[in-house]
Amino acid sequence: MTNSEPRAIVAGHADFAIGLVSAVEAITGLGHMFVPLAVPTLSTADIEALLRETMQRTGVRVLFTDLHAGSCTMAARRILHGMPDAVLVSGVNLPALLDFAFADAHLVPTAARHAAERGRAAIDAVEGTP
Repeated sequence: MTNSEPRAIVAGHADFAIGLVSAVEAITGLGHMFVPLAVPTLSTADIEALLRETMQRTGVRVLFTDLHAGSCTMAARRILHGMPDAVLVSGVNLPALLDFAFADAHLVPTAARHAAERGRAAIDAVEGTP
């Protein structure tokens, strides 16, 4: 896998994926590592077919989705059956994608798991003070 080939698919509602990949590009110049998929009116079966086709066309085995129980995640979970080299990270955020973008290209499954941990750790709640 070269630095110019996509390493992951980002899928979500409306322009979620496009927005995240655009932010990665603006911050790092590495947006080309991701294939953003917007699925505004597709059924879960149609999303599954789109994800499967995109994975076959690109050779990508990492999927990032927006919601844990959303239609993109449900479609991706179906794809994971019989595909032990694939990894799904649901509930993705910008810190997770940035972490993944800077990871070693030869360690993609490990990088995806690390990105999930980084994304989880980046969420914080700060309360105002009197």
